[in-house]
Amino acid sequence: MKKVTMFVWNHFTNDARVMREGVTLSAHGYDVNLIAIENKKDPRAKAFEVVNDHFRVHRVPMYPWLLELYQNNKKEFVISVAGITAIVAPALFYKSWILMSTYFVFLATAYGAVKHNGTRRNLIKLARSTKMIIKGYRQNADIYHAHDLNTLTQGVICSKARFRQKKLVYDSHEVQTDRTGYNPKMIARWEGALLPFVDETIVENHTRAKKHESLYGYYPHTLYNYSELFDIEERPKADLHNTLDLPKEEKILLYQGGVQPGRGLELLVQAMPMIQEGTLVFLGDGRQKPELETMVAEMGLTDRIKFLPKVHLSELPSYTSNAYLGFQVLQNINYNHYSASSNKLFEYMMAHVPVISCDFPEIRSVVEGEQVGLSIDASEPSAIADAVNRMVEDEAMRKTFSDNCKKAKYKYNWDIEKDKLLQVYKEL
Repeated sequence: MKKVTMFVWNHFTNDARVMREGVTLSAHGYDVNLIAIENKKDPRAKAFEVVNDHFRVHRVPMYPWLLELYQNNKKEFVISVAGITAIVAPALFYKSWILMSTYFVFLATAYGAVKHNGTRRNLIKLARSTKMIIKGYRQNADIYHAHDLNTLTQGVICSKARFRQKKLVYDSHEVQTDRTGYNPKMIARWEGALLPFVDETIVENHTRAKKHESLYGYYPHTLYNYSELFDIEERPKADLHNTLDLPKEEKILLYQGGVQPGRGLELLVQAMPMIQEGTLVFLGDGRQKPELETMVAEMGLTDRIKFLPKVHLSELPSYTSNAYLGFQVLQNINYNHYSASSNKLFEYMMAHVPVISCDFPEIRSVVEGEQVGLSIDASEPSAIADAVNRMVEDEAMRKTFSDNCKKAKYKYNWDIEKDKLLQVYKEL
């Protein structure tokens, strides 16, 4: 049985794509170990987890233990170090004022670096990456699989820095050179420097594959982020109407996923006064959530817009099935968004929920090609509101979209797409 070590730069609690890949490989003759990041505040992100007999998750500490001690008790930590130093330094360096001065300068510099947010973040990343490399190297896998650029360095070192080199798969879920918060030139140099060590490259769709080819001169494999195939009628249904104290006949207008900037979520809020019927529900968490909650309160829309925390990916369909329609209104703030073929679209489809989506190429081709919703210019709240009102007013159209979802899900599902992943591994 071939051994596979995967790397992800997250806690691996809601990463549906990586979960599907790991489960698929473990069911087809591969023994999979996945290295992720521990989160002591989340019981689901513990240091070790068994997914099945041939799929295990190992999580490295989120912070170096000294830094974690400093962050939890800054004042006590500084007092303790100062006290110990006052005793230890004279004992060690009493014969040399130069050594003692150097020691104190070193401590002061280290403390200053820890206090500086940027330096602290980089130290944390370096320590975390090092622990991933050590754990991954010791596993001595036949194949290493790096998910996204922030684990590719770990993959290269573990697979190639050894006497008998191992195979390396680079599985890029994003367009690394053009996404929010990333320096395009620096990322292109970093990614370009590591790619010669990669044996097989995977990207999410053909639009992104063409972009990759234009940057690096070769066309990678594609692996779409489709939902697993299931019958939504056989899944238990979470009663969102009861949870949110809504009338049974109230139409739930659902957004599920990360509550992050660039996803058009503030436009959904702005559209609600123009939407004739329905309650907007945000199901998920993220850094934009407090901003949206404030916005909703200031606009006096708390009776029409509700917020729910994220749920585990295994429970998500039970919530999705409550929706009258679902939103996928990404904004064109970078090529990464423009080229997306988001799993959210396919999660709605699997639950027979029609979608109102942006008109970016990969998403539009599915929505319009399969007639499962309305594809619009989602940059204006009025356009979003018009689309919702059209679907709410025309129940026959909405039913047609839902029926088309029931057919399209047999085309866009992981049960078919996973064969492409297995073929990549077969070629290795």
